Amino acid sequence: MTDYETVSADVDDEEEIPEDHPRYQDLLTRHRIERGVEKGITHLQGMHAEGRGSAFDYLLGEETIPSADEAERVAAAHLLLAERPVLSINGNVAALVPGEMVELADAVDADLEVNLFNRTPERIEAIADHLREYGAEEVKGLEADARIPNLDHQRAKVDADGIYAADVVVVPLEDGDRAEALEEMGKIEIVIDLNPLSRSPRVAEVPIVDNIIRAVPNVTAHARELADADEAELRAIVDSFDRENALRTAEERIRSGEL
Repeated sequence: MTDYETVSADVDDEEEIPEDHPRYQDLLTRHRIERGVEKGITHLQGMHAEGRGSAFDYLLGEETIPSADEAERVAAAHLLLAERPVLSINGNVAALVPGEMVELADAVDADLEVNLFNRTPERIEAIADHLREYGAEEVKGLEADARIPNLDHQRAKVDADGIYAADVVVVPLEDGDRAEALEEMGKIEIVIDLNPLSRSPRVAEVPIVDNIIRAVPNVTAHARELADADEAELRAIVDSFDRENALRTAEERIRSGEL
């Protein structure tokens, strides 16, 4: 029998974490965030954000609930319908799901763009290099030659041919004020957030209340399943989605404590 009490979150390689550990996903995300900080791609504040998310995921039972899976399928349909889809990458996203974001971008022909609150040239370059290590051929966000209106902080800086021009944007682990600003620009936002009460999912066209390490691969899997669907089928999937029900269902699951 595995002695789970002896498994430390501070491991040298994530393969050292036993997959049958009851808190495997939590240990995995903690490890990846720690390594992200060490590599200079994740800000220390990202560790606090990850801790908040971990608490909500625990209350969700650390699994993808049916309403989240539906939202992930709808997200895939939106991305396949999009003319200029962009996947936004911050430090936590880069640490947690770099390869998964590259795979999703490939599946839906989307651009990857780095966007940071604590923005420095060094962090931007480090994240871009990190994504390239996982197969990304092009990474936007380095030019930052446009600004999102009505934002005063660094996350307003975007590429003119990236997020600024996008029609559909995946904004995982997003700041509420930037989510609101993107919504005001008329963009379709797909937000991945474990807190259904946060501003970000509440302004999103598609709120996905799920752990990002499950959500991104799920969206990719749905996109590949729907790759041959025609526009009418994709639009039917999009039109049938009830975003309020998705948020309400997730909140009820969290509040019920029925794990």
